[in-house]
Amino acid sequence: MPNSLQSAAKRQRRLVLTLSVLVLAGAAWAVLRTANRHPPVPTAEVKRSEFVDYLELRGQVKAIHAVVVTAPSDAEDLQILHLVHEGARVKKGDMLVDFDATKLKATLAQDRSVLRGAEAGAEQTRAQSRITLEGDRTDLLKAGYDVDSAKLDASKGEIVSKIEGAEDELVVKDDQGKLAATDQKSRSDKTDADADFDSQKHKSDKAAFDVRQEQHRISVLTLRAPLDGIVTILPNYRASGFSGNDQPFKEGDQAWPGAGIVEIPDLASLRLDCRIEESDRARVALNQVAHVRVDALPDRELSGHVARISTLATVDFSGGWPFPKNFELGVGLDQSDPRLRPGMNATARIAVDKIPNAIVIPVEAAFQKSGQTVAYVLHGSKFEERPIEVGKKGESQIVVTSGLTPGDRVALKDPTLKE
Repeated sequence: MPNSLQSAAKRQRRLVLTLSVLVLAGAAWAVLRTANRHPPVPTAEVKRSEFVDYLELRGQVKAIHAVVVTAPSDAEDLQILHLVHEGARVKKGDMLVDFDATKLKATLAQDRSVLRGAEAGAEQTRAQSRITLEGDRTDLLKAGYDVDSAKLDASKGEIVSKIEGAEDELVVKDDQGKLAATDQKSRSDKTDADADFDSQKHKSDKAAFDVRQEQHRISVLTLRAPLDGIVTILPNYRASGFSGNDQPFKEGDQAWPGAGIVEIPDLASLRLDCRIEESDRARVALNQVAHVRVDALPDRELSGHVARISTLATVDFSGGWPFPKNFELGVGLDQSDPRLRPGMNATARIAVDKIPNAIVIPVEAAFQKSGQTVAYVLHGSKFEERPIEVGKKGESQIVVTSGLTPGDRVALKDPTLKE
């Protein structure tokens, strides 16, 4: 009998021990399940950090300094024959635009032919004048000799008869008359020769001027780079009829005298030009830090700063009808990139406000309920609705002045809403 009682007691103890183990295992499993169960909505940690409020602006990259290469102002029939392509890197002196010079080259050939004829005529006149003047000089010398000879014969009058002496005197007067006539003819021939030569020289000079002028006109039909840089092709306003849908110049287009064809910007002077609303104007100050994202360079963010803010609002013709009035803002780029080009679109994030050592949460963690701002704080597997006071609200973060403690986890979606 005692052995039976002892066996029953042992079985009872084993049963109690087994049940205790099962209860403890179940409790542990329940605790682990509760601890490992994820909250039903995404959460974020309440942190103490620096709060930065950003103002986001869209704009376009432009060069402060640029050189515009224009068509010649004194030329006609300006048809583009060759044109450097958009974005080409050029060195000073490289060809940018070459206009059709066919007509001018034909005119130049004619002018050169006229010049050759004028030069030949001038040379012929010079040679003929030289022959004529040499003949006159010979005649003048001979006439002078005849006068001297006649005077010599007349000086013998004392030893010859009076009749012969009178005849010799007549000869002297006749030879003197011939000398005077020869001298006059020589002077007249020289005057005529000088006049003929001057006339031929004038024709030659005019023909040479015409040649130089045509050569100049042809030379200015080739536009060359005034400095090293990257080419931007300017719009052809006349081709678009000033409709606003401006297309850049291209080969075959007809330009007008003085038209801007190509722009070469100074890449060291690139900045981002934006427009800012009047409500945000007071939040921005010179030298505020900016972060610039260029659409065409998605793999890089450039640092910059506010370099310029207009003092007066101007009409923004790109803002749609009715045209709004806002302020111009320039963001200087502290960094550059060899891929950066004028005309690229970009976004600037300007740090307009900073609060150090602030308690911050994502903007998605604040909700409006019954006229107050609340957050849902995670406790175990449940959320507690807690009113909060908001100090500053930025683009992605909110400063909380009361109601939350760093380390709390808050819901990023309203947990009271059913899916």
